Amino acid sequence: MSHNVLPPHLIPSDGRFGCGPSKVRPEQVAAVHAIEKTILGTSHRQSPVKNLVGQVREGLADLFQIPDGYEVVLANGGSTAFWDAAAHSLIEQRSQNLVFGEFGSKFAAAAATPFLNAPDVRKADAGSLVSPEAVPGIDLYAWPHNETSTGVMAPVHRVQGDTGALTVVDATSAAGGVNFDTSQADVYYFAPQKNFASDGGLWFALLSPAAIERIERIASSNRYIPEFLSLGNVVSNSRLNQTLNTPAITTLAMLNNQVQWILDNGGLEWASARTAESSGILYDWVEHTATATPFVSNHAHRSQVVVTIDFAESVDATALAKQLRANGIVDTEPYRKLGRNQLRIATFVAIEPDDVRTLTGAIDYLLERL
Repeated sequence: MSHNVLPPHLIPSDGRFGCGPSKVRPEQVAAVHAIEKTILGTSHRQSPVKNLVGQVREGLADLFQIPDGYEVVLANGGSTAFWDAAAHSLIEQRSQNLVFGEFGSKFAAAAATPFLNAPDVRKADAGSLVSPEAVPGIDLYAWPHNETSTGVMAPVHRVQGDTGALTVVDATSAAGGVNFDTSQADVYYFAPQKNFASDGGLWFALLSPAAIERIERIASSNRYIPEFLSLGNVVSNSRLNQTLNTPAITTLAMLNNQVQWILDNGGLEWASARTAESSGILYDWVEHTATATPFVSNHAHRSQVVVTIDFAESVDATALAKQLRANGIVDTEPYRKLGRNQLRIATFVAIEPDDVRTLTGAIDYLLERL
């Protein structure tokens, strides 16, 4: 299929709008080049790499303004690895898992293991939100801060359930781009390839004293825990600024640069305002476009970092995404398992709000010609 060529003024300065991995700033790539001979290719047990890990941990602690007693930890793997680690090392007997998209469902599946009681799974249709409910016997409440697959954002607040129950929040696509009260979560975990514009290969978490106590107590019990899934090992290694296995150094370097960039510009409050501005541009555009509607109907549940837009049957969203891609505007396709006539557009911190404005003009231009 031939494509419509966008006029120059409708081409964003950077055409990357994917929901992960996200746009990477040139300064982050330069940060990797800067450690070419000093850190890359050197031992992760020696001070240069450990100092880099320490800088990342300190930067994240500063960015999130973690309360006294909280710790920043990291480990190999992405959020998928964390879900399995949580099942082995964090859930004591039974969890409550909120499912309102793909990633909440994956944690719920990981929690359904033979050595735990069956999780209390609360589901909502894609595009809507379900809330936690305090239930006796639940020792861990878990949900995503932002559901990347659907563009639904949930509040972060502590569940007042049984004494000692933990609140655990999947923050992968929200962390670094949405302001919140860190004290409202016992575990706020994320991989760094969204707002932090880094690569995969590692996961990070902010842990409360209660979460650390739970982890250490389970680690000292007779439960079988594979070494790679031991959060007790994660805590002890993180305190030494290292990981169990060799960490992804380029991931750390890009993350460190992004964290410092956000801090230099005003921290999490600035980042949150920036993503809210970008997503607001898209939601406003949708409200004034006859053939488009927000997939998330409830205003209060709409994400400020992942915007999902449904189109009328008269518009072929797949063809629209292909036309955008042909003009260098990439990764606007919907989440593959939703199967909707939809675009999904990231408004992460690294994405310029002016580029989002230009994107809306580009879509209008193509809609007139499809």
